[in-house]
Amino acid sequence: MPLMKSWVTSANDASHPFPLNNLPYGVFSIDGTEPRCGVAIGDMILDVTAAEAEGVIALTDEPLFDLPFWNPLMEEGPAVWTAFRNRVTTLLEDGAEEQSQVAPLLVAQNTVEMHMPFAVSEYTDFYAGRHHAQNVGTMFRGAENALPPNWLHIPIGYNGRASSVVVSGTDIRRPWGQLKSPDQELPAFLPSRRFDIELEMGAIVGTASDGPITVQEADDNIFGYVLLNDWSARDIQAWEYQPLGPFQAKTTATSVSPWIVTKAALEPFRCDTPERTFELLDHLKDCGPMLYDIDLEVTMAPDGKDASTITRTNYSELYYSAAQQLAHHSTSGCPMNTGDLLGSGTISGATKPERGSLLELSWGGKEPLTLDTGETRSFIEDGDTLTLKGAAKGDGYTIGFGDCVGTILPALDTPYAR
Repeated sequence: MPLMKSWVTSANDASHPFPLNNLPYGVFSIDGTEPRCGVAIGDMILDVTAAEAEGVIALTDEPLFDLPFWNPLMEEGPAVWTAFRNRVTTLLEDGAEEQSQVAPLLVAQNTVEMHMPFAVSEYTDFYAGRHHAQNVGTMFRGAENALPPNWLHIPIGYNGRASSVVVSGTDIRRPWGQLKSPDQELPAFLPSRRFDIELEMGAIVGTASDGPITVQEADDNIFGYVLLNDWSARDIQAWEYQPLGPFQAKTTATSVSPWIVTKAALEPFRCDTPERTFELLDHLKDCGPMLYDIDLEVTMAPDGKDASTITRTNYSELYYSAAQQLAHHSTSGCPMNTGDLLGSGTISGATKPERGSLLELSWGGKEPLTLDTGETRSFIEDGDTLTLKGAAKGDGYTIGFGDCVGTILPALDTPYAR
């Protein structure tokens, strides 16, 4: 599919992340006003809440956009998702009959504050990148025992904290936790010394389900995708994760990009999952191309200095797709809710420049990175700003997500300081 032309001229630049082909969904406010739903188009935002109030958009008998999140539309299901996307496309396409009516509803992106685009019901983070799992397993168990026996048969995950999911631009406070290094006899309660990122994508459940669903049904139920940074305190994790896995190491914060890129916008970029070592059981088998060709990168900027790109990889490196993760999640009969967030797990490629965490990039701190500024990093230092970027490249257009940004603040003097 080539670039779709819009009367919003900034959307027609081949490198702009928000062309008419994209139309991502976000929540914004201006000068402290109440947050409202909007659709990005070029450098502008279509105020969808105002468009519905004025009757420009009318899909259901009850309002869908009078609340500052996209869950009401998500609850309506795929037919209404398609009708809404088609209506917005008609309003913004080149030559639109209603251009004069719609133009006053556009707001410049550089004048707004962005908010969480959806209300997170529950959050599950997976461990679905084979290269990441292989790297981490090799560091701690040796190459011959890197992958757990179940890893190549089911998507491994853990239940995270929906309460700590935050929108891009939210500062992240270095956490306190219980740490124990190999040379210590007893643990100590200290600020994390090995704070890290995880380059991930997040899938958002649109249609709720009650009981097991197939991979195809799971794919149909996914509303859209965001960039996701699963901030991780590696030293807290190393001490706590046996025997039940990550807990406090992963609850400080999870940052997501401000725009939901719909599954519909990503359809032209579908691609196959990697070749399987073992054939998956029937309830997890691919039902077509299940991943997307999305270029990903991370930059790090020390306090007040220029950013350095520290990794580049692609979403297609995952071993299990979001649909397979969702289908597996449901197999026990677990209900899945509108607004559930599924983290992909760290996305790493086969080579060192493609690794999606500092743990891997510095090989557990043994091989520090050298930034373009000349400084070195094994893990994140106070004042560092980490930025996740993602884009799918089409025929004369780009599908972008908006940056996912977080700056690390120093730990509190005591964990109970207010």
